[in-house]
Amino acid sequence: MVRKSWWRRIHLFLLGTLIVALLQTCNHPLQLQSQVKSSDVTALTCHPVRHELGETCIPPHPQRVIAIDPDSLEVLVALGLKPIASTIPNRTGSKTLLLQDKIGEIANLGRESQPNLERIVQLKPDLLLGMSITPQMYSLLSRVAPTVSVEYAHTNWKKTFQQVAAIVDRQATANEVLSAYQKRLETVRSQVLQHNGQQTLCVMRFYTTTQFNQFFTQNSFAVSVLDELGVVTIPDLQRQQWQIPNTDWGYFNTSLEQIDLLEADFMFVAIDPGAEFSFESYENSPLWQTLNVVKQNKVYIVDSGHWVFGNILSANAILDDIVRYLLNENHS
Repeated sequence: MVRKSWWRRIHLFLLGTLIVALLQTCNHPLQLQSQVKSSDVTALTCHPVRHELGETCIPPHPQRVIAIDPDSLEVLVALGLKPIASTIPNRTGSKTLLLQDKIGEIANLGRESQPNLERIVQLKPDLLLGMSITPQMYSLLSRVAPTVSVEYAHTNWKKTFQQVAAIVDRQATANEVLSAYQKRLETVRSQVLQHNGQQTLCVMRFYTTTQFNQFFTQNSFAVSVLDELGVVTIPDLQRQQWQIPNTDWGYFNTSLEQIDLLEADFMFVAIDPGAEFSFESYENSPLWQTLNVVKQNKVYIVDSGHWVFGNILSANAILDDIVRYLLNENHS
């Protein structure tokens, strides 16, 4: 979540003022009359949706949907919709490779922590949807178009998927997509058991600074997918680690001095853009070379765009990586 600060509040206030000004310029007296009639019709046909920040009346079959963050974009695309705009991640890799075949080119609203509100107004959306939108941002966005905030859940992402499906009236599509995913899980599970048997997998993430190198725990999105797969799991020693006691944080910050925590049959390394130097510092360390998983050349680089945060399409991409690296003996 974005930390609150006085500068942030001032920025939001100024952007709110900008939105009001833009909306007022659009409301020419003649236009206003037609808009009132249009809104009366919409009020009769829209359906109310309760969410974590209140209740919003959603128009039937919205056509100009904006995803406020990449994870919302992923869910909407998986449900067969094509949003007109979205943001890019703050730190992780982009979901472009994951989604480009399904959506093509859409408007870029900048970083998810600071979407371009002026551009959002210009695009005239009929629905804005995001994961865990802040109350301040929700207040601003709601002035532009019906806005819904859905709670992001690392391990309960299927519930999030179904919630969004209900909002956009795509429940049947959601059931089909989840059913296909369940069948794929069973297929991959059978393949891994036949080929490798039960395996342990350490999933590491390298941030843009060396201060934040971590492995994922059972409370992370990625490991929730592995746990459902069942035959590929994180080491027991990692399950015993807690970044902060009694929290549900999905990661554990680590260092080379804790190298024994990283030992596993396989290791996947998700590197955020700009964190390549941080990973190189590990690779060049004598301590890193002591790991059996390193000696056996079973360390693989994966895309942080779908390993850190995600939903159904990212979960399928994780299964793709499992098949690519665990089942392909000739991969180097």
